[in-house]
Amino acid sequence: MSEPIRTRAATEERSGAARDRARPPAPEPLPHPVVDNHCHLDIADGDWLATADAVAAAAAVGVPRIVQIGCDLPGARWAVEAAAEHDALVAGVALHPNEAPRLAAEGRLEEALAEIEALAQAHDKVRAVGETGLDHFRTGEEGRAAQEESFRRHVDLAKRLGRTLVIHDRDAHDDVLRVLDSEGVPDRWVMHCFSGDAAFARVCLDRGAHLSFAGTVTFKNAGPLREALTVAPRDRVLVETDAPYLTPMPYRGRPNASYLVPHTVRAMAEVRGDDLGELCAAIDANTEVAFGGAW
Repeated sequence: MSEPIRTRAATEERSGAARDRARPPAPEPLPHPVVDNHCHLDIADGDWLATADAVAAAAAVGVPRIVQIGCDLPGARWAVEAAAEHDALVAGVALHPNEAPRLAAEGRLEEALAEIEALAQAHDKVRAVGETGLDHFRTGEEGRAAQEESFRRHVDLAKRLGRTLVIHDRDAHDDVLRVLDSEGVPDRWVMHCFSGDAAFARVCLDRGAHLSFAGTVTFKNAGPLREALTVAPRDRVLVETDAPYLTPMPYRGRPNASYLVPHTVRAMAEVRGDDLGELCAAIDANTEVAFGGAW
């Protein structure tokens, strides 16, 4: 567990200029703890934080618990090991939507899905099946049948095992809903890094979703996303980093980590007109509901 297993994709959040990879300073601590419900501690970006250091830095600013998400087989194995080792962590395991077509092309999708099912049952701290879903941004038409089949299998797995379903949805709102309506949603499901507008938020909420907001809600061009945040009932709102990606303003483009959650939560409270402490308490309670209880 001492080394990261992957590095941040060079194409993510890159502009023509070299990225500033210096870690942002720690923000002022939150008045009440919250959970970072979606993080990739195993992915390195510049000066990678060892897991224990990342957990300690987050706890120091009011983020004492983290959901570690594995989205390929190495990452899923790592997530289970990390959750078993660190009290602050629980795990989610799945094949990312963009991983499924690659595995299908190699003839390894069935084998990989079988291992995900085994990992989902490997430890009582594996709380989620995810992130799974659909991604029409990075996967073209030739890979979408495999992607959808993988998504359907993950939905079935979450329902059979009583795990929380964590959904990745990129440029695929209608098809995500079509699959969910066809398969039936689990008792607990989360729209990870919610990216829709207020209308899409309402249809997800009507189906029982928790909506998780990331640093994107702080971006200047995210007006529709902020409108979605305002229509979400307080008892359905979650917060995440998706670290090391999606660093909130004013540090967009620099390495993200769970200790930067306070920037996103403060922006969310301002957009919603909520008292910061009350919103933090709600997010904390909501995350326990969404992921099957405290840890």
